[in-house]
Amino acid sequence: MIGGSTIEAELARLAPWADPAAAITPDERDARMDRACRFTANSGADALLVNAGASLRYFAGVPWGPTERLVAMLLAPGRKPVIICPHFEIGTLQADLAIAAEIRTWQEDEDPVALVVDSLRSMGARTLALDPELPFHFAERIRVAEAVRLIDGMPVIKQCRMIKSSAELALMQQAKSMTLQVHEAAARILRPGIRQSEVEHFIDAAHRRLGASGSSFCIVQYGEATAYPHGLPGDRELQEGQLVLIDTGCRVEGYHSDITRTYAFGTVSQDIRDIWNVEKEAQQAAFDAVRVGETCESVDYAARAVLDKAGLGPDYALPGLPHRTGHGIGLSIHEPAYLVRGDRTPLAVGMCFSNEPMIVVPSRFGVRLEDHMYVTEEGARWFTEPQHSLEAPFG
Repeated sequence: MIGGSTIEAELARLAPWADPAAAITPDERDARMDRACRFTANSGADALLVNAGASLRYFAGVPWGPTERLVAMLLAPGRKPVIICPHFEIGTLQADLAIAAEIRTWQEDEDPVALVVDSLRSMGARTLALDPELPFHFAERIRVAEAVRLIDGMPVIKQCRMIKSSAELALMQQAKSMTLQVHEAAARILRPGIRQSEVEHFIDAAHRRLGASGSSFCIVQYGEATAYPHGLPGDRELQEGQLVLIDTGCRVEGYHSDITRTYAFGTVSQDIRDIWNVEKEAQQAAFDAVRVGETCESVDYAARAVLDKAGLGPDYALPGLPHRTGHGIGLSIHEPAYLVRGDRTPLAVGMCFSNEPMIVVPSRFGVRLEDHMYVTEEGARWFTEPQHSLEAPFG
């Protein structure tokens, strides 16, 4: 249902998630470290440096973002991991750390890079695979120290994080199911004159009512603003006969949801209905194209073939699809691999992707239907049921 309810009534209907997914176990983290060590050795490196951020959370359970203070993990086959962090943060680090590791700290007036170099020398490491998210100035200082040869650590990290375990899939399923429930509630609070900001604040509060730490992001757009994939600035009021596009997500144990719904508030023109139907067909074509061993780019081709047949595009020309068909998702909202021309990564069981071949009609409107899918031996499987229709988005 679209409209007919209130913010207060919809929040009152929501309660903490009844059956939360289990957290990642120590055994699974040990298996991740073993894989990383094996991939590191296969890459020709003696050690892997993982910077603070999603990858450090993946391996060590530390949910810290990168800052100007170096926080990182050195991982070398056959050795205990070494965590580098500021000394004043050691208590917080120990509370967050989910693996057994040696902690080496530096004071505010000391050089953390010297600590990294010393650790590498004690390991006997001659070649270091670097997390691509390590800031350049840290990487350059390691290089200048002439302690090791540097190589790209992306292939190592990508191979580990790209394939999701059953535990990861369960956490992602919870996050996506929560966000879909919030989407349904958000549709019910719509009324003429409601501002984008009111809907955004409601979505954040609704995610919190379900047990998430608020929305991880939120895009609410009406009318012409839907023609811009990430919206326009301002705080518009909803009017009868407008298209509504809401793109939002949350996190569960760090794992992301990211779902978009586009639907009509009142009656919209036939050309909007026609484009919505093409978008629906393109999303389904991308889903149907998922097969183990096929390339990621083949899924993008499948979606674009539907648009080409409808006279849209070609390529990124508008009216048409201005961006890739989908992105990988997990502890990062956008992560490898990508459903885009040029990404020839073979599809494998456990990969997870958004499926969102948006159609933009410049200066008029845009339609994006976004659900997520994961790869199985039989093909793709949806995390969430795709949108039913333009007027009845939730069945």
